Amino acid sequence: MNSFHNTSVIVGLSGGVDSSVSALLLKQQGYQVAALFMKNWEDDDQYCQNNKDREDALAVCKKLDIPLHFVNFSREYWQEVFEHFLKEYQLGRTPNPDVLCNQYIKFAAFLKHAKMLGADKIAMGHYARTRTDAESIRLLKGCDQNKDQSYFLHQLTQAQLKEALFPIGDLQKAQVRQLALAHDLPTHAKKDSTGICFIGERKFRAFLSEYLPAQPGLIKTVKGETLGEHQGLMYYTLGQRQGLGIGGQKDALDAPWYVLEKELNHNVLIVGQGEDPKLYTHTLYTSAIHWISGRAPNLPLHCHAKVRYRQSDQACTLTQVSSQLYRVDFTTPQRAVTPGQYVVFYQLDSCLGGGIIESTEPLEYDHGT
Repeated sequence: MNSFHNTSVIVGLSGGVDSSVSALLLKQQGYQVAALFMKNWEDDDQYCQNNKDREDALAVCKKLDIPLHFVNFSREYWQEVFEHFLKEYQLGRTPNPDVLCNQYIKFAAFLKHAKMLGADKIAMGHYARTRTDAESIRLLKGCDQNKDQSYFLHQLTQAQLKEALFPIGDLQKAQVRQLALAHDLPTHAKKDSTGICFIGERKFRAFLSEYLPAQPGLIKTVKGETLGEHQGLMYYTLGQRQGLGIGGQKDALDAPWYVLEKELNHNVLIVGQGEDPKLYTHTLYTSAIHWISGRAPNLPLHCHAKVRYRQSDQACTLTQVSSQLYRVDFTTPQRAVTPGQYVVFYQLDSCLGGGIIESTEPLEYDHGT
């Protein structure tokens, strides 16, 4: 008899293939499986897929013969995720709401609700794994390096990981699709969702302008030459190439223009052409690092880090500057390191934790005269 037969698990069922296969695998393993569909955003317009996702979740549960519960976390999402999202954009930074959604919604509000429903454990369709050793529960990368989502889970605590299962963490995406097809799950061919969940397919600028007033200003080169006008600093991120509207400048090189810097005090967007050294840095500063083990490692720490999702691991050294400030020095220069995003630390497959990028030091360079 399967040892899991008395363990109740509630799966976060999004209406996608990953969570569908997670539910399938748990049922095959002998768990008592139920599903919970979350609504995290109130708008249900042409851009929001909530109704379609809910229908797909229902169809999957019918196929697997498991119960489906519904819960509305829109208020919690607004308070814990969206207000931070807006505040960061007001500060000219580029936030990552997916990290906060995992931290406060999927592994906090969801976990609490699942426990109220009688669950022993919760499960999510993330490409990640956990391993328990003598001292702690470690968060490991998913086996599919192209889909690994440990970056988005780096703020989780030991208490949260203790309650969580990641059924597809050992699988490749292609295997997940094959399992869904082999068991005739309605989501087997459904495309993966992309972008920020509450924006959907709509234009980002149009969405953001509904909540924050845009303040147009000048676009300038590092030498102070005015090239045009930007629509609002919040619409641009470091390293951005598309949507600048300054092509075909007289006496300019043929190389593309990139966003190099935001001068918040003057509401000026600084741009440069080609792979400008100002796009690169060896050093960033981060504050209040969250360590998944619950204990800070001995510093300085030689490890690897990512400054964005899907980036390959980058060798670095972490040192402490003050009680709430840390310095990360990379072996090779990093492109377009963006304040407001997260730097996440790794040793081999283990995700150690991470913190918000506060600032960077640009490479020394000379633009000439």
